[in-house]
Amino acid sequence: MIKKNYLEDLNDSKKPFIIYRSNKGFDLYTDFSKKIILTKDNIEKFINQSTRLKSKKKETDLFIGFFGYEILNNLIGIKVKKQKGLKFPKGIFYKPETKLKLPNKLNFKNLGIVRLNKLFKININKSSYKIIFDKFKKKIKSGETYQIKICTKYSNKAQIDPLDFFCRLVKSNMAPEAFMIKDKDYSIISCSPENLISKKNDFITTKPIAGTLKKTKKLNRIKALAFFKKNIKESKEHNMIVDMERSDLSKICKAGSVKILKKKIVEEYKDLYHYVSLIGGRLKNNTSSLNIIKAMMPGGSVIGCPKISTLNLLNRQEKESRNIYTGSFGYIKFNGDMRFNIIIRSILNYKENSEISVASGVVIDSNAKHEFNENYIKAKALMDLYK
Repeated sequence: MIKKNYLEDLNDSKKPFIIYRSNKGFDLYTDFSKKIILTKDNIEKFINQSTRLKSKKKETDLFIGFFGYEILNNLIGIKVKKQKGLKFPKGIFYKPETKLKLPNKLNFKNLGIVRLNKLFKININKSSYKIIFDKFKKKIKSGETYQIKICTKYSNKAQIDPLDFFCRLVKSNMAPEAFMIKDKDYSIISCSPENLISKKNDFITTKPIAGTLKKTKKLNRIKALAFFKKNIKESKEHNMIVDMERSDLSKICKAGSVKILKKKIVEEYKDLYHYVSLIGGRLKNNTSSLNIIKAMMPGGSVIGCPKISTLNLLNRQEKESRNIYTGSFGYIKFNGDMRFNIIIRSILNYKENSEISVASGVVIDSNAKHEFNENYIKAKALMDLYK
């Protein structure tokens, strides 16, 4: 049992720590004995060695951290051109020596002084978005892609208390893949809903999300499900992503073992409903952690379909680095088990610069105004923290 003010004391100590959503609350990791900053030259070695270390069957026999979007592209041989943006590390992993259980309700009261700027700048306005949208619509019509996610970024200058932000965020918008990292020069706060990899022994699952509907007083889960099923655009988008994730799993799973475990259900969040499926399979014998990560990352549901050609289209178009956005956060255990999400609905704060990136899917019958507005809905719960 941890003492009542443990979180406040840890936050005041300036010691780095990580909080990750668990089945019954949250797990807190701290007292890091190693901090590994990833580069394109050391990432494969890190992944391979992380599961060759001798496990003492301790809960801290793992590395926890994140892969950024750019390094995951590098890992599968896709080039990302030099872009504008924060000079932020491409990935960081930590070896914790302490793991503690936290309750569902995180009690923390920020008494410190922070400087907040509630005014955000958007990197792509409506007219610019429409130009990119029309360009990608032509690519869809020519068959170069079937679905593509246009990323927009909201940014501001602010000094924040990440623990305060995280506690308020999970109180208003709890998500199954919520996490936060606090280190000396950066923090990440996330209410990510999407699990990309859950692996235990030889069984692996992924939970693609494709389909978003803004909440209103007249809507409930049943009505949202009826909307998704009737909406041709949302159904097409969901089916494409599910097929792509099944294909990714089939590269590393035994023939015939990949199954849809939950098909087209609705999950509810603060400002929206999501259309979700769950897919699982049995891994082929001797499948390495590196093979799993290369097959599954970056997560296709936040890129588009087909994944490789769509990544190439995006990387030629985007002028700003995505940093953490559409990368993956999670852990690799020494025994090879792993859990990774897709980093969406997240705030990166680095050297007092905050950025929130969002994206919506474009298919043949998409509407530019609708997709632009959908991006705003996704960012709103995070921007509200600055008020």
